[in-house]
Amino acid sequence: MGIIKKLVCGLFLLVLSLSVYATDFSLEDMRGETHRLEDYRGKWVLVNFWATWCPPCLNEIPELSSLHNTHKDKDLVVIGIAIDSGSSGKVADFAKAHGISYPVVMGNRKITRQIGELDVLPTSYLYAPNGKQVSYQAGEVTRESVETYIRNKKFN
Repeated sequence: MGIIKKLVCGLFLLVLSLSVYATDFSLEDMRGETHRLEDYRGKWVLVNFWATWCPPCLNEIPELSSLHNTHKDKDLVVIGIAIDSGSSGKVADFAKAHGISYPVVMGNRKITRQIGELDVLPTSYLYAPNGKQVSYQAGEVTRESVETYIRNKKFN
């Protein structure tokens, strides 16, 4: 194989191997704190897109708060991204009234491009402790389904 073919194949394999890892997203929550995927190496990260007007999203809130509260100091964090046309104040009031304990980010197109496709709400992306995106769920998730998934996976 010629040197050019080897270089092209090597470059292709490098790009392919990098594509299984998220671009290191950077999200500023409503409290002004920045959350980067690399800051959570060693922990699972569940990024959940939701909206105040979305009934299935509302069903998830207690599940995700429970998941976050149980695991945040050990092995998993939840980050919520509100896809709302309302003001950040409205979303902050909503989050407080509904007991959302995890960081909430006001979503926009720039943020969704960092994470991935968004066709329906809610949508969740799960990242392994090594930064690799390992799961995508369009629709509701439960605390039990996330805990079962991570219990059955082994990542460095």
